[in-house]
Amino acid sequence: QLSLWESGGASVQPGGSLRLSCATFGVTLDDYAIGWIRQAPGKEREAVSCISSRGGATHYADSVRGRFTISRDSALNAVYLQMDSLKPDDTAEYYCAAHVGQGAYCDMAPTWYEYWGQGTQVWVSS
Repeated sequence: QLSLWESGGASVQPGGSLRLSCATFGVTLDDYAIGWIRQAPGKEREAVSCISSRGGATHYADSVRGRFTISRDSALNAVYLQMDSLKPDDTAEYYCAAHVGQGAYCDMAPTWYEYWGQGTQVWVSS
């Protein structure tokens, strides 16, 4: 069983930045494809980005492309989501999720992911 922890959520003004972190212990995150999925109240879950195991491929939702960047730090065993130029529409609970690595592949369907963290709240408001 893989346990994931997210951190970095906060309340920020429009145009601000946040960096979300996804970590685990006792397991190498490089062996998993990781997705960042968000859910706003009353809306369906939306994958905003994913990264394949060992970072060979990344994908972004159109709504965040050019503003968000996903990355890995193998030494720290973590995956990050750098979020810049935040908008009120980015307000949501953000989850990191994992799927056993399948080479240079990750999926933007939230249902593809096998393991989920508890989420971290991002609030963008003036």
